[in-house]
Amino acid sequence: MTMNSTNECIATTAGVGAAEALFHSLSDGTRLAIVRRLADGEARVADLVAQLGLAQSTVSKHVACLRDCGLVDGRPEGRQVFYSLARPELLDLLSAAETVLAATGNAVALCPNYGTDSTTTMEECRE
Repeated sequence: MTMNSTNECIATTAGVGAAEALFHSLSDGTRLAIVRRLADGEARVADLVAQLGLAQSTVSKHVACLRDCGLVDGRPEGRQVFYSLARPELLDLLSAAETVLAATGNAVALCPNYGTDSTTTMEECRE
C-alpha cells in the first residue's frame, strides 16, 4: 500500500491476499517471539510463558493464531501439547527478513507508517 497526497491508503498490488495474511500473522511482536523460540525446538505453552515472560492466556491466544495460519503444529503428549514450527521454510523467511533489515539499516524502523514510533495503524489508514 502507498499513501497518496491526501494521506489515504491505496492498494498498489492485486492478489497479495495470502502473502498479506502471512506477513500479518508475523507482524505481532509476541507471535514473532514465539516463532523465534520455536525455531530452537518444540515447546509447551508453559515453556513459552516462562521464557517470554508473558501471561498464559496471551501466549495461548497467539499460539492458536499461528496454528490457525498453519505455521505451528501441536503434538499432544498426555495432557500436554508440544508446539513446533509446521513449516521449516519459515526459518528461511526470517533469515531473509534479517538480511533485508541489515541492508536497510534503520529505514524500516523509521518508516512513518509502520515504524517503531509510528502512530498510524492499518485501521486508521483504511478509514
